[in-house]
Amino acid sequence: MSKARTVLVIGGGAAGNAVTVLLRRAGLDVHLIEAKDDWNATAGSGITLQGNALRVLRELGVWEQVQASGFGFGSVGITAPDGTVLHAARDIRSGGDDLPATVGMQRPQLQRILIDAVRASGATVRLGVTATALDQDADGVTAHFSDGTSDRYDLVVAADGVNSATRAAIGITDKPEPTGMAIWRIATPRPAGVTRTDLAYGGPAYIAGYCPTSETTLYAYVVEANRDRASIPPESYADEMRSLASAYGGFWPEITAHLTDPAQVNYTWFDRMLVEGSWHRGRVVLVGDAAHCCPPTLAQGAALSLEDALVLAELLSGAENWDDTLFQAYYERRIARVRPVVEASVQIGRWQLDGVRDADVPGLMGRTMTMLRELP
Repeated sequence: MSKARTVLVIGGGAAGNAVTVLLRRAGLDVHLIEAKDDWNATAGSGITLQGNALRVLRELGVWEQVQASGFGFGSVGITAPDGTVLHAARDIRSGGDDLPATVGMQRPQLQRILIDAVRASGATVRLGVTATALDQDADGVTAHFSDGTSDRYDLVVAADGVNSATRAAIGITDKPEPTGMAIWRIATPRPAGVTRTDLAYGGPAYIAGYCPTSETTLYAYVVEANRDRASIPPESYADEMRSLASAYGGFWPEITAHLTDPAQVNYTWFDRMLVEGSWHRGRVVLVGDAAHCCPPTLAQGAALSLEDALVLAELLSGAENWDDTLFQAYYERRIARVRPVVEASVQIGRWQLDGVRDADVPGLMGRTMTMLRELP
């Protein structure tokens, strides 16, 4: 072709950044827009990246930076609320034996690494801009933007998150639904003895856990039944999380001592969503949280989003015709992998909400993570 195909990516999170880098590598002309003026204003204190996420990050060419910035480990501990270790199990290396089972890292640091990769790719980036309308025909999409400009594209990739305005604009009515749980999170200094994720079940919260995110940092979290967010004033966030966390022993007293600044505490509900049937309408295609989301009980949200980007880019770069057949093939390939992860993630939380004491959580986790060792 004499002219490179053009792609508009809406959203500069993990999925949008990844698909941008991969499509640029394939020689496509990619424009990325991000609604935030500050591209790295990323909510959340930390992120757990399983091996299948690391596999995609290696494909993006950023694995070395991730490895240097994060904290790799290969096991998970189950503790009693008082901190007594009841069981420690090796994590499944879902990215293959040549990658760690898990890397914890600060979420803004991952975003910075991906932003640098997008910039280096040569993609056109516009911040503080949204798409106000998408006019489609058989050959492409004319996008109209909030700054009054418009442009023509062969394809639009909607990577604008769980509350995707693009998803709604193209007539897909699915919305995230609460699962009944909520999570408090904070980044703190890492106690020297914390070298893996430990999870305590029971006590005043359903789960109290932490994950090392660098040589000096970790993020800690407690999971409870969701409450009306309007009833919790933000200035009380540190007090609320400290009230729950102070019941736990082991490393928790050292962690809890840093629960003083409410602005550093993040509170979110767990949601579930899985768009069924197809992830496209015409030449607008969904990736990542715009197509699916699940509770972080398996720590697979970012991994699934990165895999979406990898698979979509592979199909687009290898096809002469960008049509319904190709986009449906993308959906079919992804739904078979995403659905069991979403269902397992929700089921683990449901067992806890229902107080099922003999639930086979380790078995369900093991089966799901073993499935994820296969290439996406």
